[in-house]
Amino acid sequence: MMFRKPSLITLASIAIALAGIGSVPANAENPDISSRRASERTDFTNDEIKDGFFKIAFNAELQLGAPVERVRRFDEPVRIFVVSKAAPDRRSEIAAIVDDIRSRVNHLDVAVTNDRQTANFTVTLVAEHDLKRTIRWRYGTDKARRIEQSLSPQCLSGIGKDKQYRIRRAEVILPVDAGEFAFYDCAYEELLQALGAINDDRSVPWTMFNDDVQMGFFDVYDQYLLNILYDPRVRPGMTKERSTRSCPRCCRRCGHG
Repeated sequence: MMFRKPSLITLASIAIALAGIGSVPANAENPDISSRRASERTDFTNDEIKDGFFKIAFNAELQLGAPVERVRRFDEPVRIFVVSKAAPDRRSEIAAIVDDIRSRVNHLDVAVTNDRQTANFTVTLVAEHDLKRTIRWRYGTDKARRIEQSLSPQCLSGIGKDKQYRIRRAEVILPVDAGEFAFYDCAYEELLQALGAINDDRSVPWTMFNDDVQMGFFDVYDQYLLNILYDPRVRPGMTKERSTRSCPRCCRRCGHG
């Protein structure tokens, strides 16, 4: 559970291929989100992207089992079932967020489904005052206490992986009535973490996977990280050490200098 080789010729070639990445909203949006979108940094060096990828994709904000530093991601279609247990009903917003993520991450087959039996990812929408109770119901008293002490969560995500570090199930718990900006900020971060960007790191200032950063949308820097994670050359179970050995070749090929 988590709660917040690439051949790194890989990172270079992926970075080149993703020159068209951007974050233009499809529709009118919350003013706080628009303000952050207008001021976000969108140009990054290859080293800045690699640094974030290594820190976000290989560690985990909270691991209830033995710690590992390997890539964890889905290697099959991701089907998300949404359960609404509170008002307002934000299932349509979750569907739009999932569509946005799918449109910005190559090689990621993700969609909302109405068939719970075929879903391998669940989003549960709750009232803010029910968040802690839902966490206790889902994880049990002891694990819930560890989660609350370590994270003081306003929202939560978790994964289940197999021995090959392939994510086989994921879940997100989101409050729907904590405010418009808070909902979108939580929804994007937790959905993306449950797809495999599972760590938070305060040393990476451009990512939403930093407890000091609130975005409310799928920012450009994190689009790079997720596109690297889901490139076919990046496989579940890959280690940071195997990746790092290829970095000099990556830098020479990238064109960032």
